Amino acid sequence: QSGKVIIPAFSVGRTQQIVYVLNQLTLAGKLPRVPIFVDSPLSVNATEIYRLHPECFNEATYNFLQKQNPFGMSNLTYLREVEQSMRLNDLKESAIIISASGMCEAGRIRHHLKNHIGDPKNLILFIGYCAENTLGAQIVAKQNPVNIFGEPQQVRAKIVSLDTYSCHADKNELKRYVEKMSGNFKKIVCIHGEESQCLAHAETLRAMKPKAEVIVPEYKQVMEI
Repeated sequence: QSGKVIIPAFSVGRTQQIVYVLNQLTLAGKLPRVPIFVDSPLSVNATEIYRLHPECFNEATYNFLQKQNPFGMSNLTYLREVEQSMRLNDLKESAIIISASGMCEAGRIRHHLKNHIGDPKNLILFIGYCAENTLGAQIVAKQNPVNIFGEPQQVRAKIVSLDTYSCHADKNELKRYVEKMSGNFKKIVCIHGEESQCLAHAETLRAMKPKAEVIVPEYKQVMEI
């Protein structure tokens, strides 16, 4: 029995990004042509929208899409039905399974984790941010065991986390963005990152824009924009 790569991914944006990258790696001969499964109804629907609107991409990607369909490789299968998803449990060959949600808090990914996280031949690959206290964050932090569907599961699979696919600006990029904006701000609402990082970034913004009211919203606080 061969190992599998399980990739938790957000349905809109991240799934299409990783499918595109896997296509590029396959064409470059850097990735064996193993079966790839996108197992999420929302991901399937979102990918169809990406496929139908190549004009929304940058020039390089647009030109590539005129020659190739990275979302329709011969070894790529999209799964909608629950029965199709369950059949992956019986798959004996190597495969890549991409499933939502990216933080492993809901969706079919939890079933795939339950069925694969205990096997050392498998790899769980995180390609997105996992918020504090989510199942994804616990796995990335090497917590062992982890609870999945209320039952403790031993983590024996290899765990890898890549932050290169993040679509969010980091604190330095946000700082540069504010620096380049002219005029006096009346109010700045800081919502980026975990609480400690958000509070620290708010202090940076206060120093940059002393005339602005910089706010870090609290839980259930309502703000008018």
